[in-house]
Amino acid sequence: MTMTHTELLEVIRNLENSGVEFKRDDIQNHDLAKELVALTNLEGGIVLLGVEDDGSISGITRQKLEEWVMTACRDKIRPGLIPFYEQIRDVEPGKDVAIVRVSRGLDVHTLWHNNKNRYFIRVGTQSREPTPEELGRLFQQRGSFRAELRPVSGATLADLDMRRLSNYFAQVREQVVPENNDEAAWKALLFNTEIMVEDGITVSGILLFGRTPNRFLPQAGIDAVAFPGVDKGYAARERATLRGPMTPLLNDSGDIVEAGLVEQAIAFVQRNTAIGGQLEEGGGRRENLPAYPREAIREAVVNALIHRDYLLSSTDIELSIYEDRLEITSPGRLPNGITPARMLTGCRATRNQLIKDVMRDYRYLEHSGMGVPRKIVKCMREHNGTEPQLIEDGELFTVRLLR
Repeated sequence: MTMTHTELLEVIRNLENSGVEFKRDDIQNHDLAKELVALTNLEGGIVLLGVEDDGSISGITRQKLEEWVMTACRDKIRPGLIPFYEQIRDVEPGKDVAIVRVSRGLDVHTLWHNNKNRYFIRVGTQSREPTPEELGRLFQQRGSFRAELRPVSGATLADLDMRRLSNYFAQVREQVVPENNDEAAWKALLFNTEIMVEDGITVSGILLFGRTPNRFLPQAGIDAVAFPGVDKGYAARERATLRGPMTPLLNDSGDIVEAGLVEQAIAFVQRNTAIGGQLEEGGGRRENLPAYPREAIREAVVNALIHRDYLLSSTDIELSIYEDRLEITSPGRLPNGITPARMLTGCRATRNQLIKDVMRDYRYLEHSGMGVPRKIVKCMREHNGTEPQLIEDGELFTVRLLR
């Protein structure tokens, strides 16, 4: 945690960034609090007191600086912060620098000033107020609310597919369902299962069982494209906009009669990837071999639908097929501290718990939460000896399967 003289000089030499802010030590207490709020609302970071914006050392001049810092963090930040404080002496002859360090907050923090709370986030080297969408995502990342349970403006019971709902409760969950015309009973059932809230149908309800989810949620779907080459420079072989509810419609025998998004995505892959062949051992008959194992595709698609950030409203899940690979890109950072490495070990966390629970009820994923190592990794190793690539890039997460 502590920093050496040499390490501090290296930080200063690299100038400000998303986790480093320079300040004179004669700033107002609310100015310091603003920077610390923005840093803790991102991934944490440090404020160097006694350093100018250009990296030159002005040094510490304020008396009892540590006490002043701690008071500012208690009085000007909600919930209050206790930062790590240290002072490096003689960074330049006779000039000291104070380091004020905060970690990533467990809560969303605000600046309390002029009798009101203000939110700040760190964007590059700037600390600024977030847009409503950015603030919503920040609360979601901290687990303060579940975006999937937000009511969808204008959506009513009539916008849900009652056939699919009856399938779900009667066949999948095996419970008694109300009569179709018993609206009060249906509303009570849907309210108790979080498909509805007091203000209407939830985001999850529309995504899972909506008649036309994209009418209300433009991001509810998959943009699929198949290229004949290895990059997007080639004219696409096929483009398809996959739309509709996530869940399928079943008949009385439990067979799928109307595909959900998962089946639509698998069908797109199957018709756009050639079937290869291999000889059985001993030189016997030739066996058809798909380009990618169905279970790996299915798991990757389901994970994208379950874990994507539905607060990112301007982009769909992308399914891209190339000559040498298949990629499924999901909008949003991985939730709740999950990393690609932790996914490979089966670490479980979800952004949209209700969606996950319903899709699990349909047996789209394992109860153990081990789908990535047990299905994607295992299936690809057995299929062609390759390792799937899990790539987090800014606000996007991609699963790449190699042909």
